[in-house]
Amino acid sequence: MERHPHGGCTMTEVTKMEPQGAQTPVMRAADQMVAMIERVVTDPSADLDKLERMLAMKERMDAQSAKVAFAQAISAARAEIPPIMKDATVDFSNKEGKRTHYQHETLAGIARVIDPILSQHGLSYRFRTSQDGGAVEVTCIIAHADGHSEETSLRGAPDQSGNKNNFQAVGSAVTYFQRYTLKAALGLSAAADDDAQGAGPRPEDRRGPATVSPDQFVKLRDKCEEADVDPAMICERAKVPSLEQFPAADFDAVMRKLQLTIDQKKPTIEGDEIPY
Repeated sequence: MERHPHGGCTMTEVTKMEPQGAQTPVMRAADQMVAMIERVVTDPSADLDKLERMLAMKERMDAQSAKVAFAQAISAARAEIPPIMKDATVDFSNKEGKRTHYQHETLAGIARVIDPILSQHGLSYRFRTSQDGGAVEVTCIIAHADGHSEETSLRGAPDQSGNKNNFQAVGSAVTYFQRYTLKAALGLSAAADDDAQGAGPRPEDRRGPATVSPDQFVKLRDKCEEADVDPAMICERAKVPSLEQFPAADFDAVMRKLQLTIDQKKPTIEGDEIPY
């Protein structure tokens, strides 16, 4: 250890003895605010209005600090979460005998992968479900231990595909929205379960075109129902197994065509005819 001839520490030693704190500027400012509040509280002549303003400022600083901690935790967790394997298969035929066949990841399969990682970073998730006017809405809430949370919602009609009854249609829509709001909130990607063949290099040309987002899927499904068009016909023309895998590049075009079909079915009013 270096010491000054008169017994003092050199600048090098002082530099080494400085604490290596990991506090952010927001956290340091919050600590200073706490000290100021403590001084005001212990002062008999303190201005209560000033104290209330300081407490309100402290709440805003705490909220900002929690938001920063949330962003850091999400970033760290996402760096550790691998692509989710598609561990379930949908395979059914409609009343006309047209087959729908595709793979998707289950909510349980997603949970097995992400739950331990999220927990390590102080993150958790839950769902809020509601129904209004026949529509189903699911909200995924991602929360951090420091108090900040963010929400992602999807809303749409019950899933009537595959000869489901009313209860099954609602349950299917809820499960679908839970899966996709969670994926959207965390920015998760999915990969087909290829029986471990994916351990080797994957050529770029094996990647298919970008598919519709969860929100676009709901809009497309609802538009098909409004136009009284079988989704299987849309999928057949696009050469995809399901609406979930409909090409995003063709979304706007097919929505325009479906709307045109709807418009053509609307009754027209001629002359002084009064519609009843």
